[in-house]
Parts: sequence; structure tokens; C-alpha cells
Amino acid sequence: MRKRRSAARQPKKINFNVDPTHFLNRDISWLHFNRRVLAEAADKRNPLLERLRFLIIFSSNLDEFVMKRVGYLKHQISSGFTHRSVDGQTAEEQLANIRRHINEDLERQRGIYVGLVGELQRHDIYIYDFDDLGIEDQEYLNGYFKRKMFPVLTPLSVDPGHPFPFISNLSYSLGMILRNPQTETVLFSRVKIPEVIPGLIQLPRQEGDKKFRFVTTVTLVRSNLHMLYPGMEIQQTVPFRVSRNADVDHREDEAQDLLILVEEGIKERRLAECVRLEIHKDTDPSMTSFLKDSLEIVDEDIYLMDFPIDFMILKSIVDLDLPELKFKPWAPIIPKAFFENNNIFSLIRQGDVLLHHPYESFSGTVEKFIANAADDPNVLTIKMTLYRTGDNSPFIRSLIKAAEKGKQVVCLVELKARFDEQRNIVWAQKLEDAGVHVVYGVLGLKTHTKTALIIRQEHDGEIMSYAHIGTGNYHSQTSNLYTDLGLLTCNKKICDEVVEVFNYLTGSSLKTDYQEILVAPINMKSTFMNKIQQEIKNKKAGKPARIIAKMNSMEDEVITEALYEASQMGVDITLIVRGFCCLRPGQPGLSDNIKVISIIGRFLEHSRVFYFANGSDNVMDGEFYIGSADWMHRNLHNRVELIAPIYEPRLKEKLWEFVDIILNDNRQAWVLNPDGTYTQKTPQEGEEERGTHTLLMNKTIQREKAIT
Repeated sequence: MRKRRSAARQPKKINFNVDPTHFLNRDISWLHFNRRVLAEAADKRNPLLERLRFLIIFSSNLDEFVMKRVGYLKHQISSGFTHRSVDGQTAEEQLANIRRHINEDLERQRGIYVGLVGELQRHDIYIYDFDDLGIEDQEYLNGYFKRKMFPVLTPLSVDPGHPFPFISNLSYSLGMILRNPQTETVLFSRVKIPEVIPGLIQLPRQEGDKKFRFVTTVTLVRSNLHMLYPGMEIQQTVPFRVSRNADVDHREDEAQDLLILVEEGIKERRLAECVRLEIHKDTDPSMTSFLKDSLEIVDEDIYLMDFPIDFMILKSIVDLDLPELKFKPWAPIIPKAFFENNNIFSLIRQGDVLLHHPYESFSGTVEKFIANAADDPNVLTIKMTLYRTGDNSPFIRSLIKAAEKGKQVVCLVELKARFDEQRNIVWAQKLEDAGVHVVYGVLGLKTHTKTALIIRQEHDGEIMSYAHIGTGNYHSQTSNLYTDLGLLTCNKKICDEVVEVFNYLTGSSLKTDYQEILVAPINMKSTFMNKIQQEIKNKKAGKPARIIAKMNSMEDEVITEALYEASQMGVDITLIVRGFCCLRPGQPGLSDNIKVISIIGRFLEHSRVFYFANGSDNVMDGEFYIGSADWMHRNLHNRVELIAPIYEPRLKEKLWEFVDIILNDNRQAWVLNPDGTYTQKTPQEGEEERGTHTLLMNKTIQREKAIT
């Protein structure tokens, strides 16, 4: 397995000349994003179980935020790093604002949850505590506990011979104060609720019974603690959960083997310091104090709850087979052209193909592209990047098959894809065992580009390249939930430069003069800056000037200041940013001509699209790009990213249709205000609802029917 090649470390450069009032705080902006997710749980236009799903997503998002961003800020403080954020805040100030914001959202979440529980009951779905049940149900559950839970649980007590147990990240636990009646000794004990045990247990349904009844596992365990601690007096019990820092720093430049380094990092994260304790608000202060001291945290790390600490337990309800309480199912459509062409390479030679997932099938197009390459005897080489991929990935199977058939197969596996490190290590080892050339890329840079390259010998003996350039991961499961774009092309100019990108990743290429594609950290940022400056020049010359950029997050200070300059010159700018945005729009004299929109709905907006009017009123004369990078410092400087131009008019039309639908959305769109808050757009009286995801599903169906 090839070691990652070294590159010069590129720490973030701090621009001391920026005005803090020009920027919004990154972390508070992200929390506003999650607040928009929470609003979907409260929105009664969404089906009931989907609202419950949004509640789970909100909680899961918050877990990741606390582990990554709160952990990062705490690490800054402990390291004595005094740098202020771009909006002028110290790490201490940011943590205080984050805590205030989180507490406000937890109170909202509580109110939404209570309301949803009432609505679930109106649909015959009930969540009980063990003590709320009748004798017959309790006896059934006690038997369930003895058979399926008791052997799995492990009580861990603290005494002179047993130190305070390690509390793993995001584990759900019951803490207890026990008293030994023989010695009158009082001690603390903890029982972890293992992930293999469901958080809710469904009670059996009698014939003809329409009710779905669930009991919380934690209350069942609490009611059977006498089995775990026979003879002991249980004085207190309290559920709690711990979150640990996921911001583990790696010094790659000092590493001899990146694989070993990442494996060590996974272990370090498991043992990392505690950054949050969630505990029931009625907990005795002595118990809270004991946990606080044992976990070595401060009061600001403690969050008091009086509703589910772990909302993932509600997934059992969300997964109920009740289609009337969910979004209408959507089955991604395989474009007719992929049915009619047995040879996918022949299809691509007829013209570039632009795919939009999950409206168009990922498995029937992109997976087919790689699978056909593995089977095709004329294919000589397959090269591919993997940032995240799912379990039982069809891409892994295809690459292994291709290697076994004697093709040259190169796969760049990004070991540092956060929270997917272990999975990627396993895949890397399996690929290498099958004869695939596995590489890690450039030391100091994450490889984030989503790119595949096929080298094929045609019937006339010529060697031809085919590429897939995408905005999302080669991940079959998330492709049904994330909206992403993908370009299939054999355009020689583009493919020749994609070959150079793989040479950069696997070899020692120092090519910098890319003419067609944008590659980070080489020419991407400078090209975007030039495009923005060109729009300014066009505006000064009296020509049409417009910029539309769609991405996940917006943070880069230099590009932000360039957009402010363009706005002040009259360039019309619309940013479609799903997540956090540090640019402050609508500020008089600064950003009057900048508008920021966020789309939140049943799919997660993940695609990156960039449009520059290029001096023309005709949209088709403008420049379109798609690719893997957001306008963030890390994407433009610390990652290998690839963005490709879209040349063919019919593909531009398809992209513009997508962008135009978002610009006119009055259902899922939120508009960013200058103060960092968001306002949701709603239909005016008599106006039809125009939700991006519903319209695009309908458009995809109509497009395929028109072809038929």
C-alpha cells in the first residue's frame, strides 16, 4: 500500500485586515442551519413520521457539532491559542454563545417532541415507561429482559478496587447510587445500554389490535436492577450520556505510515476528553457533582434534560410500515438512454451526460459505469477516488473484479474521512489483498474529489479516456438521500487533465497549468477569484453581470471580500448555501446585491454548482461548473478537489432548470438576514406551492415520459 506523498503544510492564513462586522460566526451560523432542520420537525405540512425523523436528524447533527466544533474550541483554549474568529470572538466567547444557542434549541426540541408524542397517540402509536404498563405487559417485558438483555448488561461499580469506568462516546448509561445494607457502604455504579439492544421495545400486538405500543429500554432496565444488584439497596438512578472530543490532531509530516497514524487517531478519539454530559434535570446534585468530577468537566459542559437523551431510539417508530404517515415514496429513475445502450461507453461518446441524483438513479448510471468497466474486455485501466463509501459497496466489488481480471486498477482511499476512518481502512486492505493499487494521495491534504477515470482501447485501436466527475461520494446508500450531480464525459481536454490529477495523487506530478478543470489546492481559488473579477469588469463595461453559486457551506474570507466588492459594483449575486454561511448579505453599502438562500427538505442538498453570466443576458452563454468543493478555506487550500466545466447547451439547460427552481422556491427556501437569522419563504395568498424537491421529482418523471 503506497504511503501518502508529502506536500508542504498549508496552515490557514489569518487575514488581519478583515473587518469582523463583515462576517457571521461560523458555529452560530451552523446552529442556525440545524435550527432550520428542527423547524421541519415542527412543520405540520410534513407527514408525522417524517417530522419525527427530522427530530432525530437534528439531534444527530447536534451530537456531531458538539464533538467536532465544541471539542475544537476547547482544544484551542487548553492549548493557549488566542486567535479570534473572523467575526472577532475569542474561543471562550464562542463557547458561551454556542451554549446559549443550544439551550434555546433544546427547549424548542422539547416542545416539539411533546407535541409529536400527542400526535403519535392520535394515530395509535404509544411510548410508555415500564411503570405505566399493566401487570400482563410488565410480566412479558420482564421475561424479555431475562432472555435478551440480562446476559448482555455489565454492571460496573466504583470502589477502592474498581476505578471509575470508562464511559464511551455517545453511550447511553444508567448511573446509580447503591448502598450495601450489610456494610452500609455507599458507592456509585453504572450500567451501559449497549447499542445491540434497541432503545424502544415493541410490545406484541393482539389480533385486531391497531395500536403500536413501545416501552423505553432504559425504564425496563431500571425496573430490573435488582437482578443486576441482588441484595443491594438502590438509592438513586439517573440516565446520562457522554460526548467526547472528535477533533484529534494528527501530525502527518512526522508519520512514517499513515495507516498506523489513523488507526492510532481512532483510538485517541475513543479516549478523548469529555466535552458534554447530558443528564436528567431532576438528578440529585450530589450525583451530578460526582459525574462532573469523575469526567473532569465544568458546569458549562452539562446539559439538563427531561425528555429522551438519545433520540435515535425513536427510529423504531419512524421505521414503522405506515406509508400514510411518510413522504410519498420516491424511486430514482434510470434514464431511458441507459436502458437503450448496452454499451455505456457508446452512450458517452454520443455526448456528455449530466446526472442528477436521487431524481435519477445512481445505481443504474454511476454504479453501472464502473461495473461495465470492470466487465469490459477493452477496458485497460480504472482509477477512482473513495472518500466515503457504504457497507457492501458495489464499487468495491467492481474494482476487485476488475483487478482479478487483470486490469490495472488504482484506488485512492481517503483514510482521514472523519468518522469513516475504520471503514476506509478495512476497504483499503481488502482492495490491496485483491491486487488493487491502493494509494493515500498527498500528505497534508485530504483527497475530497469524487472522480473516476476509465482508460479503454477502442475497436480502431485508439486509447480513449472516460471520466465521471461528481459532487457527492461514491456511496450507494446516501445517493438516495443526498442531491448530487455527476458528469460522464469523454471530452478529450477534460479527460486529459483528469489523467494529470491522478498523476498528482499517485505520483509526483507538479502540473499547474490546468486549462479546463479547476483543481484545489492548485488553480481553483485563483480561477474563482478571476471569474469574480471578470464579472466586475463586465458590470463596469455595461455588460450583464451575475454570479450564482450553490454549495454546502460558505466561509472563505478572501472570496467573501471579493463578492462584497462585486456587490458594491452592482453585480447580482445569489448564493445557495444549505449549511453555514459566514458572509453577511444585505448590508447597506457592503452587500446590497447579495442574496443567500438555504434549501431544507426531504433530501439533503449536497451538490455544488457555479454560474457566471460572462457578459451575456443569454443564460446558455454563461459559464457553468460542478464539482466537489465548497467556498471554504479547507476545500480550497487543504484538500484535493476537482470542479469541471459544463459545455454542452442541453446540459446547461438542465442545470439552469435546477437552479431556477431553487430561485423560485416558496416552500423549502430560507433567506439569510443580515443579522444571521433566517426567514422561511411561504406562498403568498393564491400562489401555488413551489418546493424544490417535489418539482424536481415531477420534472424528472415528465422528462422521461417525453423521451418515451
